[in-house]
Amino acid sequence: MKNFSLDHVATELGAELRLAPGAGSADDITGLNTLAAAAAGDLSFLASANYRRFLEDTAATAVLVKEADAADCPVTALVVEDPYLAFARATALFDDTPHYAPGIEHGAQVHENAEVDPTAVVRAGAVISAFAKIGAGAVIGPNCVVGEDSVIGAGTQLRAGVVVYHSCHIGEHCMIHSNSVIGSDGFGFAPAADGWEKIYQLGGVEIGDHVEIGSCTTIDRGALGNTVIGRGVKIDNHVQIAHNVEIGDYTAMAAYSAVAGSAKVGKRCLIAGDAGIVGHISIADGTQVMAKTLVTSSIDKPGSYSSGTPYSDTRSWRKNAVRFSQLDKIARKVAELEKKVGKAGK
Repeated sequence: MKNFSLDHVATELGAELRLAPGAGSADDITGLNTLAAAAAGDLSFLASANYRRFLEDTAATAVLVKEADAADCPVTALVVEDPYLAFARATALFDDTPHYAPGIEHGAQVHENAEVDPTAVVRAGAVISAFAKIGAGAVIGPNCVVGEDSVIGAGTQLRAGVVVYHSCHIGEHCMIHSNSVIGSDGFGFAPAADGWEKIYQLGGVEIGDHVEIGSCTTIDRGALGNTVIGRGVKIDNHVQIAHNVEIGDYTAMAAYSAVAGSAKVGKRCLIAGDAGIVGHISIADGTQVMAKTLVTSSIDKPGSYSSGTPYSDTRSWRKNAVRFSQLDKIARKVAELEKKVGKAGK
C-alpha cells in the first residue's frame, strides 16, 4: 500500500497545508476517496457546491479545497486554486498500473527487420511486424499487433489486444486501451453495375503526443493522405473516427460519438456522448457539441450547440412526436392567420 505524508502531498500538488487541531504534517495519506465515503488516511476533495453538504461530516484526513471553503473544512485543508485538477494530479501518486521489466517476453513475435528499443516492453502474444519501430520505454501489451512500417513513440502504452495496422504513426506518451483499432480501412466504396467497387485506402493514421484513446475505439486510415489526431486529444470508449478526419489539439470526445469522413474538428473542442458530425464539414476551435447532437453543417463560431429532444414520460412523448409531424402544417396556418389579422387591422 502506498502512503505519503501530508507535507509531501501538499508539495507535490502545490497546495497550502492548513493543519487541523491535533494533526501533523507527517500524518500519512494512504488513498483517495469521496467526502462521503472517506475514512482516516484518505485524501478527498470538494470541487462542486453540490457536494458541500458532505464536508462537515467527512472522516477524511485531509481535503483539497478552494480558499473560499477552507474555513469550513473540519479536517486538514490542502488549499488549491482548482480542487478537481489537484485531485487528478493526486491520482498519479496512487497509480497502481503494473510495471514490467524491459525486453521481449517469451511468446511475442518480433520480425527480424523490426526495431524495438532495448528499454521497451513487448509482452507475450504481441506481434511486431517488419520495419515497425517501437520507441524507448514503450509498452506493447499482450496480443497486440503492430503492422508493417508503423511507429510507436517513446513511452506510449498499448493495452492488451490493440491492433495498429500498417503505416500508422503514434506519438510519444500516448495510451491506447484494449481492443481499439488504429488504421483500419475507411468506409469507401464506389457504386458499380454489379454492386460496389472497393476504394482502397492508401493513407495512414497520424496520432500526436500525449493522446489517450479508450477501449473499442476505431480510427480509420485515410483514403488519400492521413487521418490526423492532434496533440493531447482525449477519446473515450466506442468512438468512431472515419477516414481523413482531422481532430485538433486537446479536443475531447465522449463515448459513442462519431465523426464522418474528411470532417475537421478544431482545437480544444468538447464532443459529448453519442454526438455525430457529418462528413466534409469543419468545427471551430473551442466548440462544445452536446450529447446526442447531430451536426449537419459547418460551425464557424465557437459556442455550445445542441439538438435532439429531452426525455419525458412515454404518453407525453408519443403525443409530442405526433405534433412534430404537424409543425409545418401549423406554421403555414399561423402564417395565414397573421396575414388575415394584418389585413383586418388596415
